[in-house]
Amino acid sequence: MARAPKPVEFEEDEDLPVRANPDLLGHLNAAAALEAAARSGRLPHAWLVCGPPGIGKATLAYRFGRWLLAGGPDQPPAPGAAPLALDPAHPVFRRIAAGSHADLRALRPEAATGVTKAIRVDDVRAAIRFLAMTPAEGAWRFVLVDRAETMRPEAANALLKTLEEPPPRAVLMLTTAAPDRLLPTIRSRCRRLDLGPLTPADTATLLQRLRPDLPKAERERLAQVAEGSPGRALELLEGEGLAIQALVDRVLAALPEGNRRDWHAIAEAVAQKRDGSGFTTFMALLRREISAAVRGAAQARTPPPWLAGRSLAEWSTLWDSLGRLAAETDGLSLDRKGAVLTALGWLSPPRR
Repeated sequence: MARAPKPVEFEEDEDLPVRANPDLLGHLNAAAALEAAARSGRLPHAWLVCGPPGIGKATLAYRFGRWLLAGGPDQPPAPGAAPLALDPAHPVFRRIAAGSHADLRALRPEAATGVTKAIRVDDVRAAIRFLAMTPAEGAWRFVLVDRAETMRPEAANALLKTLEEPPPRAVLMLTTAAPDRLLPTIRSRCRRLDLGPLTPADTATLLQRLRPDLPKAERERLAQVAEGSPGRALELLEGEGLAIQALVDRVLAALPEGNRRDWHAIAEAVAQKRDGSGFTTFMALLRREISAAVRGAAQARTPPPWLAGRSLAEWSTLWDSLGRLAAETDGLSLDRKGAVLTALGWLSPPRR
């Protein structure tokens, strides 16, 4: 009997939702600046788009690339149209969404076995060769380097040579959440564009479009916890972020009373996922709550009751210590439950 054919497995295209996203919320001023630069006839050859993770940097980059490759600078602006707008039915939009446009290439960090995700030098060199070629379909070639801070040193050095001697009719756009991790010479040769977090209302609106099945109360809570980052909100949603946020709230609310009875149960719940995602999310949300409370107190906003347990300087030091604890636990594969209990012990108000 003939064997059944082995099912074909396709690798998930993580970039597709961003490439195919026609919406842009909260960054219209940045989009207008890009459009004005292109229409001026003096378009900088390299851009560095900076901002927190998950706020739409790559979304803006694809929006600009689509508009540029569709001949946007040569077309009169449509009355009332948003900056860099392109109809999703446009052939350029559709080919970029499909990843098949001949004049656009995107580099994203990839992981080798046992290695942190990074942008490799071979990919950068291929992109440099691509930029140097004559545009195949229109007037421009466009390369996006998403999360540019993950470039390996040899990749960053290879890219620097192109920034020093850019080819004509080519645009290179880098996005990063950590511009200080890039070479100063790379930063100095790019036109910088800083993006800020979205408002909670914009974040909730985007979540409604992406997850219409999500109850309104959960959308609004996710928007608040994610601090203006729709990408972060979606990560929290996939990783049971609201449930872990509830554990953080429970821990902090009990601090003034010194209640430690459920610490072991909380630590067990946080550490139960074998991939460590619950631990990572818990520590990140715990530090976020501390940071937000300290900032609020410094701005004379009413602090939560637990903040009075120590000085603002002590909370800042504790915030740093929790970050190191989380990094060491992940990096050295330490016991996550023990690390959570250590963190909770540190949170207890010091004896006076």
